[in-house]
Amino acid sequence: QVELVESGGGLVQSGGSLRLSCVASERAFSRYAVAWYRQALGEEREFVAGISSIDEITFYEDSVKGRFTVSRDKARNTLYLQMNNLKPEDTAVYYCATDPAKPMVAITPSTVWGQGTQVTVSS
Repeated sequence: QVELVESGGGLVQSGGSLRLSCVASERAFSRYAVAWYRQALGEEREFVAGISSIDEITFYEDSVKGRFTVSRDKARNTLYLQMNNLKPEDTAVYYCATDPAKPMVAITPSTVWGQGTQVTVSS
């Protein structure tokens, strides 16, 4: 099973930027659907951004459109999330996810998750 390792989280002031990275253990990752999810304290895990395995179409949650950009470097087996104009409500643990069996990543038993990286945005 593919393994995912996130990095790049941290503490940033409101309006600042961070870039999250997710490195996969398998080259086949470049063909899978991928996504970023986040989970704030006491809240359910929610979709942030993703790339489908069909035509590399990107999707964003409404509150991050225009501020976040999801991309991947297939040669490096790495998924990125560039986050600009961060807001306190973006504070959460961010998870990289993939699903070898589906064209898009959702919260299902076949979803593979990373360990998460904390993003904290101060006001």
